[in-house]
Amino acid sequence: MLERRFAVMHRSSSPKGTRRRSRIVLLSGSVTGLATALLLAIVGMGALAAAAPKHHHRARGADAVSGSGGGLGQLSGLLPRGHLTEESAIQVNLSNETVRLPLYPGDAPVPGHPGQTERVWYVLLDASDAGLAKDLGVNYAPKLANIAIGDPAAVQTVTLDNPSPDQNKFGPAVVHFQGAPDFSPTRTAVPGPTGFPLKSFSPGAVAGPGYSPFIKIAGSDVVYSAPIVATGDGPFDVVHHTNTGDRVLNVHIAGPSAPGQFNESYADLLFVKGFDAGRPIVYISTDAGQPLTAVLERATYVPALNDAAFNGGDDFLGSARERLFGFINGQTGADNPQAQGFQHLVLDGHASEDASLANTALIDALRHGGDLLNVFGDFPTLSDPRHADAYSPLWDAQLGLWTDKAVKAGLNTRQIDEVQVFNLAATRPDLLTGVNPATGQPAPYGSVGVDINCAVIGWTGAKPPLANLADPAPNSQFPPR
Repeated sequence: MLERRFAVMHRSSSPKGTRRRSRIVLLSGSVTGLATALLLAIVGMGALAAAAPKHHHRARGADAVSGSGGGLGQLSGLLPRGHLTEESAIQVNLSNETVRLPLYPGDAPVPGHPGQTERVWYVLLDASDAGLAKDLGVNYAPKLANIAIGDPAAVQTVTLDNPSPDQNKFGPAVVHFQGAPDFSPTRTAVPGPTGFPLKSFSPGAVAGPGYSPFIKIAGSDVVYSAPIVATGDGPFDVVHHTNTGDRVLNVHIAGPSAPGQFNESYADLLFVKGFDAGRPIVYISTDAGQPLTAVLERATYVPALNDAAFNGGDDFLGSARERLFGFINGQTGADNPQAQGFQHLVLDGHASEDASLANTALIDALRHGGDLLNVFGDFPTLSDPRHADAYSPLWDAQLGLWTDKAVKAGLNTRQIDEVQVFNLAATRPDLLTGVNPATGQPAPYGSVGVDINCAVIGWTGAKPPLANLADPAPNSQFPPR
């Protein structure tokens, strides 16, 4: 365990109600170790921090690395329904950064009190079967069929009510989950002296025993992404999120339907901006396999996802994951069109604050690009079916560290296409490297042991992602087929 290799981890506990939780405090170290230390923290270990790079506003034009500086597309109003991959979404409101999703009922053991059950509410985002995905209006993600390989806890088997006609004239059956998240902890993200790495952090939601957002119904092998986003019968705390996920900004529970009608429950969730194949996209982050990842993503910490098949797997046999490309030390600045990455999120994206509809400063910052702005790999709209069908909501992070040379020259610019990113890593290690979390030194580029459950919602540009902006460079990290 890397945890044992570092003597820099300090844990302190603080109460919330009757619960106590750990906070991981990041200490100070070398300059190169700054970005590296973040990586160590992201995988759930302690981290060595250092002075962060200053804001860089150079390289906005000719000096930028090829393919950088993507726009964000439509920024206000409702996203046209023709731009949705998540067809069951009721609406995507670009003015307040929310996606409205149908909300379905379930029940689950109360975390810490296994003899008690509570009402839970979940959203349905992806399915491993093409026909059922189309029927339900969710993303088709065939890789989810591999989710339990080597990690049975990554998927929970649930049961489904079989109501009588009098009990259910029309509507969803109640799902009985094995476990649920505990939303009662307070999410904390205390910036360090230079923003990121964080001085301290703690996830705002933690999986209870038996919980995974990936489910299969007893009697079926189809795997669904069905994260629980709220618990109880209300009222729902959509300001400090004591019984909702940290991205839940509104909950509507429908009352009884009149004869011959159907009233639908829904939740409004804060979405995330990013890029795929040179186009701006939006997605929803709900779960992560590591504590700091969960904090930065405003997601539920689900330890079982850490071992889901498999680190570095991408499109190889047995993989449930697809690649996501992030940057530790990209440029910063709220008005900088080249801003991207972890430093940018903490300094410019209000990462330390609770998200709510009343926090208009946070919403406005994110609306104008204050997110991480990660680059996604395969996407459901890509014109090549092989890559469209290789989409998975479980993203395997490939984190890039810009070198001192790149930062000083202002070449740590916004990236928007996966092929251009891994071509850069393959051909210009003088500009972009990976990081060795055991040593804090630059390392070969690739998987870093971070995975996040992020269902894609749609695209905000005039056109969907269709094809990458470049061909893979020889011997780059592209499957040779």
